[in-house]
Amino acid sequence: MEEVDSAFCEFRKRFLLVAMTPAPGEDWPAPFTTTPVHTTVALPGSKSVTNRHLMLAALSERPSRLSGVLVSRDTDLMIDALSALGAEFHPVNNDPTVLDVFPIDLEATTGKITIDAGLAGTVMRFMPGVAAGTNATVTIDGDEQSYARPMGPVIDGLTQAGVHITAEGQDPVTRLPLTVHGAGKPAGGAVQIDSGGSSQFVSALLLVGASFTHGLDVRHIGEHTPSPEHIAMTVKVLEAAGVTVETPEPNRWVVSPGPITAVDTAVEPDLSNAGPYLAAALATGGSVTVPYWPLATTQIGDRWRQILPRFGATVTYEPVIGTSYGNLTVTGSRDADGTPIITGGGEIPDLAELTPTTAAIALLASGETRLTKIGHLRGHETDRLIALRTEAQKLGAHIEEGNDYLTFKGGYDLQAATLDSYADHRMATFGAIIGLAVDGTVVNDVATTAKTMPDFPHAWARLAAGEEQIRA
Repeated sequence: MEEVDSAFCEFRKRFLLVAMTPAPGEDWPAPFTTTPVHTTVALPGSKSVTNRHLMLAALSERPSRLSGVLVSRDTDLMIDALSALGAEFHPVNNDPTVLDVFPIDLEATTGKITIDAGLAGTVMRFMPGVAAGTNATVTIDGDEQSYARPMGPVIDGLTQAGVHITAEGQDPVTRLPLTVHGAGKPAGGAVQIDSGGSSQFVSALLLVGASFTHGLDVRHIGEHTPSPEHIAMTVKVLEAAGVTVETPEPNRWVVSPGPITAVDTAVEPDLSNAGPYLAAALATGGSVTVPYWPLATTQIGDRWRQILPRFGATVTYEPVIGTSYGNLTVTGSRDADGTPIITGGGEIPDLAELTPTTAAIALLASGETRLTKIGHLRGHETDRLIALRTEAQKLGAHIEEGNDYLTFKGGYDLQAATLDSYADHRMATFGAIIGLAVDGTVVNDVATTAKTMPDFPHAWARLAAGEEQIRA
């Protein structure tokens, strides 16, 4: 198994080509191609999995090693935040994708500390619970756009568990910036929140529950929980770190108090970020293979296997004998004139972060697609429903926007446009997918993809140029 993990990490290791990435705010002419792409894309580690493992390693009772770590703005912000509270992260052999992690001594963390959450949902929502267990006064701030992202349910849940949180000019506290007044181990116990705006509200509480005196008994009291895969991911990494999590009934999670014992772990590749590359197979009528795709995973990106066939793609999976992963290949098709064939996807619910990529495919499709139960995307990096409708209009396409759905009639005659990214990495990759099929498409601030994919502009250019091997 050690040999497998070594190969897994070595294949996905990549070097940042900063000089070739457009500066923040710059316009980027999206690569266009009339040639089917045929390539293999090696993905970096999952941002969601990386940040959960970083957090648990920092709360562990013993040091551990993480390999396959994603190097990106969001993960850098998480490392900086945990370091500010006393954790230590040491690259192995100067490789930032392999880290030895030395945990925080929560009781010894004192004074006034400021944490920059940037625009990272995992940092702004996960760190208050960690700060609560210290003896420090911890202010959590972020980018200006972060002030619009909802935080209320996390703060409410922590307050019910005995944590003191304040914010100037906010009563009750619902947004950044905020200050956590650490007073040692919080009491914990039973809390009730409405996590309808983001699954991260539940995950933020579950991740720190074991470090509270009485653990945490978290109940979601809303009608709908978005992204249940992300909550399952949280439970999985907790159990791997020796934490007991029970689900005695739907929408209730009970975390027992006790030690967190992180183990040496290899991070899975980011399956959500596989989406734009797999979409390129459909957009060009070509094929894209992603190696090291897990046989079993809690990542929502695994749903690409079911989503892409709805648009006419062929999806094949070849397990690698003796391992826990395989090779996933998505193949598109072209008609007699060489035009890519993309059918309408019909109704597809609960796509969460996969929505912008799926929307790009829907704009290129010949038939209708309806994306439903996505209202919580209004509280992501931007209001993604408004953003997608606005950018579609620039392309000459009308899509219907409801409170929690988008409808695409299909068969659009798209025109070139300059598309905004809204400081949102998934809106930037949305524009890149459109650019493959619509000559003259320009994406503003593609550099925002560094949030989860630092080398995206360069890797995307190589894909469009027909390279057969790409490190994303």
